[in-house]
Amino acid sequence: MMWNACKFILLFMLATVCHWAVATLFSFCGISVNMMLVFALAFCTVFRQEFGYPAVFLCGLFLDFFGTKLFGNNAFSFTLAAFMVYLLRERLDFDGIFTPFITTLFLTLLVGLLNPLLIQWFTQSAQWPSVIGLLGGALAGALLAPLVFWSVRRSFRQKVR
Repeated sequence: MMWNACKFILLFMLATVCHWAVATLFSFCGISVNMMLVFALAFCTVFRQEFGYPAVFLCGLFLDFFGTKLFGNNAFSFTLAAFMVYLLRERLDFDGIFTPFITTLFLTLLVGLLNPLLIQWFTQSAQWPSVIGLLGGALAGALLAPLVFWSVRRSFRQKVR
Protein backbone atom coordinates (compact mmCIF):
# COMPACT_ATOMS: atom_id res chain seq x y z
CA MET A 1 0.00 0.00 0.00
CA MET A 2 2.76 2.46 0.93
CA TRP A 3 4.73 1.55 -2.20
CA ASN A 4 1.66 2.30 -4.35
CA ALA A 5 1.34 5.69 -2.66
CA CYS A 6 4.99 6.44 -3.47
CA LYS A 7 4.44 5.39 -7.08
CA PHE A 8 1.40 7.66 -7.29
CA ILE A 9 3.37 10.62 -5.91
CA LEU A 10 6.17 10.01 -8.42
CA LEU A 11 3.69 9.71 -11.29
CA PHE A 12 1.91 12.85 -10.10
CA MET A 13 5.22 14.71 -10.19
CA LEU A 14 5.90 13.29 -13.67
CA ALA A 15 2.43 14.43 -14.75
CA THR A 16 3.18 17.91 -13.44
CA VAL A 17 6.46 18.12 -15.34
CA CYS A 18 4.86 16.71 -18.50
CA HIS A 19 1.96 19.14 -18.22
CA TRP A 20 4.32 22.08 -17.93
CA ALA A 21 6.69 20.89 -20.68
CA VAL A 22 4.02 19.97 -23.23
CA ALA A 23 1.94 23.07 -22.49
CA THR A 24 5.03 25.23 -23.00
CA LEU A 25 6.03 23.39 -26.18
CA PHE A 26 2.62 23.73 -27.83
CA SER A 27 1.81 27.22 -26.52
CA PHE A 28 3.75 28.75 -29.40
CA CYS A 29 1.19 27.27 -31.79
CA GLY A 30 -1.76 28.46 -29.70
CA ILE A 31 -2.60 24.89 -28.69
CA SER A 32 -3.42 24.06 -25.06
CA VAL A 33 -2.59 20.46 -24.17
CA ASN A 34 -3.86 19.23 -20.79
CA MET A 35 -1.43 16.45 -19.86
CA MET A 36 -2.67 16.44 -16.27
CA LEU A 37 -6.05 15.28 -17.57
CA VAL A 38 -4.39 12.51 -19.61
CA PHE A 39 -2.59 11.24 -16.51
CA ALA A 40 -5.78 11.55 -14.44
CA LEU A 41 -7.68 9.42 -16.95
CA ALA A 42 -4.86 6.87 -16.91
CA PHE A 43 -5.07 6.71 -13.10
CA CYS A 44 -8.73 5.74 -13.46
CA THR A 45 -7.80 2.66 -15.47
CA VAL A 46 -5.66 1.22 -12.67
CA PHE A 47 -7.17 2.58 -9.45
CA ARG A 48 -10.40 1.41 -7.94
CA GLN A 49 -13.00 4.11 -7.53
CA GLU A 50 -12.16 4.73 -3.86
CA PHE A 51 -8.63 5.76 -4.87
CA GLY A 52 -9.28 7.00 -8.40
CA TYR A 53 -11.75 9.75 -7.65
CA PRO A 54 -9.55 11.41 -5.00
CA ALA A 55 -6.51 11.07 -7.28
CA VAL A 56 -8.33 12.68 -10.20
CA PHE A 57 -9.80 15.37 -7.98
CA LEU A 58 -6.29 16.12 -6.69
CA CYS A 59 -4.98 16.44 -10.27
CA GLY A 60 -7.73 18.92 -11.12
CA LEU A 61 -7.33 20.81 -7.87
CA PHE A 62 -3.61 21.10 -8.53
CA LEU A 63 -4.35 22.89 -11.79
CA ASP A 64 -6.92 25.06 -10.03
CA PHE A 65 -4.32 26.29 -7.53
CA PHE A 66 -2.24 27.70 -10.38
CA GLY A 67 -5.14 28.94 -12.46
CA THR A 68 -6.45 32.46 -12.51
CA LYS A 69 -9.99 31.55 -13.49
CA LEU A 70 -12.73 29.91 -11.49
CA PHE A 71 -11.31 27.85 -8.61
CA GLY A 72 -12.59 24.27 -8.65
CA ASN A 73 -13.62 24.03 -12.29
CA ASN A 74 -10.80 21.61 -13.19
CA ALA A 75 -11.42 19.47 -10.11
CA PHE A 76 -15.11 19.21 -11.02
CA SER A 77 -14.58 18.55 -14.72
CA PHE A 78 -11.80 16.01 -14.08
CA THR A 79 -14.06 14.16 -11.65
CA LEU A 80 -16.84 14.11 -14.23
CA ALA A 81 -14.39 12.71 -16.80
CA ALA A 82 -13.30 10.07 -14.27
CA PHE A 83 -16.93 9.08 -13.81
CA MET A 84 -17.17 8.43 -17.54
CA VAL A 85 -13.96 6.38 -17.56
CA TYR A 86 -15.26 4.25 -14.69
CA LEU A 87 -18.46 3.67 -16.66
CA LEU A 88 -16.41 2.50 -19.66
CA ARG A 89 -13.60 0.69 -17.85
CA GLU A 90 -15.22 -2.73 -17.67
CA ARG A 91 -16.53 -2.55 -21.24
CA LEU A 92 -13.41 -1.36 -23.05
CA ASP A 93 -9.80 -2.52 -23.20
CA PHE A 94 -7.51 0.31 -22.15
CA ASP A 95 -4.39 -1.81 -22.78
CA GLY A 96 -4.43 -1.09 -26.49
CA ILE A 97 -3.77 2.07 -28.45
CA PHE A 98 -7.17 2.93 -29.89
CA THR A 99 -9.27 3.05 -26.70
CA PRO A 100 -7.00 5.47 -24.76
CA PHE A 101 -6.74 7.63 -27.87
CA ILE A 102 -10.49 7.91 -28.49
CA THR A 103 -11.40 8.21 -24.80
CA THR A 104 -8.84 10.94 -24.18
CA LEU A 105 -9.84 12.81 -27.34
CA PHE A 106 -13.53 12.80 -26.41
CA LEU A 107 -13.05 13.62 -22.73
CA THR A 108 -10.50 16.37 -23.43
CA LEU A 109 -13.01 18.01 -25.74
CA LEU A 110 -15.71 17.61 -23.09
CA VAL A 111 -13.54 19.13 -20.36
CA GLY A 112 -12.35 21.85 -22.75
CA LEU A 113 -15.94 22.87 -23.41
CA LEU A 114 -17.21 22.36 -19.86
CA ASN A 115 -14.63 24.61 -18.17
CA PRO A 116 -15.59 27.77 -20.12
CA LEU A 117 -19.26 26.99 -19.51
CA LEU A 118 -18.60 26.78 -15.77
CA ILE A 119 -16.67 30.05 -15.87
CA GLN A 120 -19.50 31.70 -17.82
CA TRP A 121 -22.10 30.36 -15.44
CA PHE A 122 -20.39 31.31 -12.18
CA THR A 123 -18.51 34.50 -13.11
CA GLN A 124 -20.57 35.84 -16.05
CA SER A 125 -17.37 36.30 -18.07
CA ALA A 126 -16.78 34.68 -21.44
CA GLN A 127 -13.52 32.81 -21.88
CA TRP A 128 -14.09 30.50 -24.83
CA PRO A 129 -11.12 28.58 -26.18
CA SER A 130 -10.16 28.90 -29.79
CA VAL A 131 -11.32 26.03 -31.97
CA ILE A 132 -7.78 25.32 -33.17
CA GLY A 133 -6.43 25.44 -29.61
CA LEU A 134 -9.11 23.10 -28.31
CA LEU A 135 -8.99 20.60 -31.18
CA GLY A 136 -5.20 20.71 -31.41
CA GLY A 137 -4.80 20.23 -27.67
CA ALA A 138 -7.28 17.36 -27.64
CA LEU A 139 -5.53 15.68 -30.57
CA ALA A 140 -2.05 16.14 -29.09
CA GLY A 141 -3.19 14.79 -25.71
CA ALA A 142 -4.90 11.86 -27.41
CA LEU A 143 -1.76 11.04 -29.39
CA LEU A 144 0.26 10.94 -26.17
CA ALA A 145 -2.44 9.07 -24.23
CA PRO A 146 -1.50 5.48 -25.21
CA LEU A 147 2.04 6.06 -23.94
CA VAL A 148 0.80 7.63 -20.70
CA PHE A 149 -1.78 4.88 -20.12
CA TRP A 150 0.85 2.21 -20.78
CA SER A 151 3.31 3.90 -18.39
CA VAL A 152 0.78 4.17 -15.58
CA ARG A 153 -0.41 0.57 -16.05
CA ARG A 154 3.18 -0.68 -16.17
CA SER A 155 4.04 1.22 -12.99
CA PHE A 156 1.28 -0.48 -11.06
CA ARG A 157 1.23 -3.77 -13.07
CA GLN A 158 -2.26 -4.53 -11.75
CA LYS A 159 -5.22 -2.66 -10.33
CA VAL A 160 -4.59 -1.03 -6.96
CA ARG A 161 -6.47 -2.86 -4.23
